[in-house]
Amino acid sequence: MSEQTEELTVARASFEDYELAKILFGKHDENAKLIERSVDVRVSVRGNTITIQGGALEVKLAKRIFQELYEVLEKGYPVYPADVDYAIRILSEKSSAKLKELFLDKVGIKVNKRVITPKSLGQKEYVDAIRRFDIVFSIGPAGTGKTYLAMALGVSLLMKKEFGRIILTRPAVEAGEKLGFLPGDLYEKVNPYLRPLYDALHDMMDFDHAMRLLQRGEIEVAPLAFMRGRTLNDSFVILDEAQNSTSEQMKMFLTRLGYGSKAVITGDITQVDLPDGTLSGLIEARAILSGITGIRFCYFSEKDVVRHPLVRDIIKAYDLSGQTKNHGPRSLPKEFNHDSQLQTKQ
Repeated sequence: MSEQTEELTVARASFEDYELAKILFGKHDENAKLIERSVDVRVSVRGNTITIQGGALEVKLAKRIFQELYEVLEKGYPVYPADVDYAIRILSEKSSAKLKELFLDKVGIKVNKRVITPKSLGQKEYVDAIRRFDIVFSIGPAGTGKTYLAMALGVSLLMKKEFGRIILTRPAVEAGEKLGFLPGDLYEKVNPYLRPLYDALHDMMDFDHAMRLLQRGEIEVAPLAFMRGRTLNDSFVILDEAQNSTSEQMKMFLTRLGYGSKAVITGDITQVDLPDGTLSGLIEARAILSGITGIRFCYFSEKDVVRHPLVRDIIKAYDLSGQTKNHGPRSLPKEFNHDSQLQTKQ
């Protein structure tokens, strides 16, 4: 029901299940207030009914957000305030999007039993690409879920016995500072570089379970250099921080893939830590391999960031200021538009 006045539109919506409506509106109506602030409308809550006032387009968007979130709740998905923020971003970007297709696409489960699902249109396309293609490159800024979603999907597929093992690897490159001599044996020397992969792994399964899988070799975490000379069959392989691989390392890694395996390569080409004058293997691979059928390239922007909202603003500010490492042979290809919506190439 809606009625048009000279300056604003008024729309109302009622939700059949009173308890779900309370969850939808949030504690002390915090979800309704978040939508009100973000979409620039006025929202009044009474029982299981909302009244929305504002500009015609804004009212239509706000009502759609409430309705889409309610449908997700009906399917048993627990909506948190962060999900409301994601819903606002998704439907603001594409009003015809269906939240059920994203929030109900279970990629994995965290230790605290919370379900891991795509939180943006770009993430949904990325997850679908990993399922469909044997080699997927994901390029974009930090916080867009490139590695986390790949690991969640890999762990899920391992548990379903669709792959015999998961291999997590990344180049052992210092991030802009010299760490000097690291004490200990070889494992202790390379472990600091691989710590982020362990952290993400332990977020998805309890420590003891993860250690058992690591000890049995069903999950392996290793520096990229350790991949040389191997053939990786029946494996789900993730190369993280691929922008710090050299041309030779990238070629070596890609040619390790054996039968029944899948590889996901992630990286941010604005954060290259290789020595000046060294070509990033990720940038070169994009130029060389983008035309091969069966290889998919997925691109993320700040719109796909799922960390603290300020992270999106920080990434955008750096992009606008040009304060990214884009000099020499490591520069971004001219046709790459970092501010665009996720794009795909076959």
